[in-house]
Amino acid sequence: MIFVLLGVLTVAAVRHYLEANLLQDQARRARQIANTLLADVARTGEGFVVAEVDKLYVPAVSDRFIRITRGDGRVLYLSGEPRDGSFIPDRIAPASLTRDGEFSRSESLPAGGAVLIAALNHREANGVRYVIEVGASTRGIAGTVQRLLLLLAVGLPVASLLAAGGGFVLVRRALRPVDQISQKAEEITQQNLSERLPVAHTGDELERLSTSLNHMISRFEDAVRNSKRFVADASHELRTPLTVLHGELENLTQAPHVEHRFRDSLGSMLEEVERLAAVVEGLLAVSRLDAGEAQAERVQFDLSELVTTTADQMSLLAEDKNISVECIATGGVTVEGDRARLKQVIVNLLDNAIKYTPNGGAIRLQVTREDGHAVLDVVDNGIGIPPEALPHVFERFFRVDDSRSRDQGGAGLGLSIVKAICTAHGAGVEVSIMPEGGSRFRVRQPLATGSSHLYSAQSSGVV
Repeated sequence: MIFVLLGVLTVAAVRHYLEANLLQDQARRARQIANTLLADVARTGEGFVVAEVDKLYVPAVSDRFIRITRGDGRVLYLSGEPRDGSFIPDRIAPASLTRDGEFSRSESLPAGGAVLIAALNHREANGVRYVIEVGASTRGIAGTVQRLLLLLAVGLPVASLLAAGGGFVLVRRALRPVDQISQKAEEITQQNLSERLPVAHTGDELERLSTSLNHMISRFEDAVRNSKRFVADASHELRTPLTVLHGELENLTQAPHVEHRFRDSLGSMLEEVERLAAVVEGLLAVSRLDAGEAQAERVQFDLSELVTTTADQMSLLAEDKNISVECIATGGVTVEGDRARLKQVIVNLLDNAIKYTPNGGAIRLQVTREDGHAVLDVVDNGIGIPPEALPHVFERFFRVDDSRSRDQGGAGLGLSIVKAICTAHGAGVEVSIMPEGGSRFRVRQPLATGSSHLYSAQSSGVV
């Protein structure tokens, strides 16, 4: 829109300039005729003036209109029809004989266009007046304007495209540091707070913003590190007194001199101490995972074999509730990581399924390969998880039902430990609700590269 408006203003300005310049040229010639030819007409005679005008200005060849009219209305000189045929001289209305000085006008032509005429009312010393009219067609101006319009019609779109392309390139160059900062900010997580945003050394607000954000990340890193250290130190310091307290309570419950009415209270206290010890152990495990101790020993192993072995080891817990555990393991699903930590993931997920599956229920563990990933599914037909609780199940100390979790002995740390271990191994874990009831936990971990098939058999059975 701006380019169009600029083009219109340019055309109007060029037309006005050309017309004004043409009128100035005709006015200058009218003055020349008055000052050089008519100034001495009383001596030379009017015939001389007519001959000189034809000789000097050659109107028919130069495509000009010249007319000299006496004050009594008699035409002293009228130029012939121009060579380009743009106008017919005798059809152009005469100028006013009563106006003094210089003036101008425009005469429209039937075929289009106009003749711009500059007129001069000249009075001789003997009192005789002459009106001198000199004009020219605007056909040349129209041609120039048309060429300008054609140039603008071709040039403006090209200029618009160049301006848009140049603006896009400049904006992209200007925003490239912002894209780099955004990409790096997306990569920074709790596990790599030591990394910093790239600083664009431009000396402007963007450089100051990058520096300020890096300072903020540094302060946040210190705060997170101090928080993790506090949790780890507190958990570690609590283990010893809890162990001592647990031992003392066990001794008291077994001591023969303790009255029977106190044994129930001691047993309840012992259960709470055991639950508190489990919470402390969970906190210590989470703090170690956050500190990067999840992969102390990275080895390649078959996930199918680990799942099958772990399910066999936990079969007694399922038998106590008459729960069937089906293990479907596709052989050769090799992953890389800390075998003990990944076994802890399987144990926590299976233990969670057993806890919240009613007597006589069923649990299915399945290991498959999918798009370059090892996939572990733990599916149960238990009481399930409310939809509104799904986004929070991996949060620390989150419980769907506090009373139910307390009865089951849970502290709300098992799934958060699973999440931390999976994150440390570059794996993802998610939970969903099964249509027929119950829930499904799925772990996706990249397959090991350059690995061999350690476990080629496929097993399917009820443990």
